[in-house]
Amino acid sequence: MKIGITCYPTHGGSGVIATELGKWMAERGHQVHFITYDMPFRLGRFDRNISYHGVEANQYAVFKYPPYDLALASRMAQVAKVHRLDLLHVHYAVPHAICAYLAKQMVGSDLKVVTTLHGTDITVLGEDSSLRDIICFGIRESDAVTAVSKDLVKQTRELFRIERPIDLVYNFVDCRVYYPREVSGWRREIARPDEKILLHISNFRPVKRALDVIRIFHRVRRQIPARLLMVGEGPEWSRAMQLVQELHLGSDVTFLGKQDEVAQLISLADLLLLPSEKESFGLVALEAMACGVPTVGSDTGGLPEVVIHGQTGFLAEVGDVETMARYAIRLLTDPALHRTFSENGIVRAQEFFCADRVAEQYEAIYRRVLGEG
Repeated sequence: MKIGITCYPTHGGSGVIATELGKWMAERGHQVHFITYDMPFRLGRFDRNISYHGVEANQYAVFKYPPYDLALASRMAQVAKVHRLDLLHVHYAVPHAICAYLAKQMVGSDLKVVTTLHGTDITVLGEDSSLRDIICFGIRESDAVTAVSKDLVKQTRELFRIERPIDLVYNFVDCRVYYPREVSGWRREIARPDEKILLHISNFRPVKRALDVIRIFHRVRRQIPARLLMVGEGPEWSRAMQLVQELHLGSDVTFLGKQDEVAQLISLADLLLLPSEKESFGLVALEAMACGVPTVGSDTGGLPEVVIHGQTGFLAEVGDVETMARYAIRLLTDPALHRTFSENGIVRAQEFFCADRVAEQYEAIYRRVLGEG
């Protein structure tokens, strides 16, 4: 098959999944064309089955804002015509599904559109009444729609009163990359032998509740020797830094900024903290699970479909930092329990969320919309 993929290419779970899926499809012999405004940051090495096509918005003075949506639709149509694409797989309903619809109208109905909903396009943008109709239109006009969790399927149906089929296809992890690594040498540079390492990875948007991460760690640190690694950047970064100073945790918390490759970093940790307000799936929790690192996080969105409470991690109500801290201390002070959760997580990641299994699901959807299934 010849597949066009459009996503937000910068840091974020949807961009990671879209890029990794494209790489897997290329490995499986398909021709993959990324159509985005920048090179996806996870694209990495050269692959003869992968091409990248940049998108530039027109800067014509009459436009108050550069019309990126129109430029993207035009570029999609151009690439589809030149390379005879079978389908466009777009990640996020707006603007990508709308742009793909326009491209399809320009190219012809033989070009199919598959839209994957990742969460923010539904749970945040869907609450904006000015966008609701166009999001609904993009979903309705796609040839197939997938969502990354049962919870997201449910929210989409309730918010938009969608009756059409929505395929559940979970996010995935490359089990060749995410696995427990030997990092004892590096760990000695980060923490003392008696210290536990807690980890948080996010884009530091308010919905990720980075300040709760600091508050949880503060309570853990009062009970046991520990260090906290904060990975990522975003609008809450400075507030998190300020709270660290207010709580006198400066020597115990390290801010590492954005990191493209986190598999080794995750293997350093004893525990992942993910106290998000909303989490349509929880990709970082899956990556941690595959590396044998349990998660303590919020019982919200699709996260309970990834982290099994009491088996691969612990979940509490959003904002309940006291309970999350107690769970963290329990795991960090009970080696047998931690080992059980770690082993359970590795098995779960390998059995349900490995990339090859999910790639097969997407291939089946592609064949269906192309009339081959």
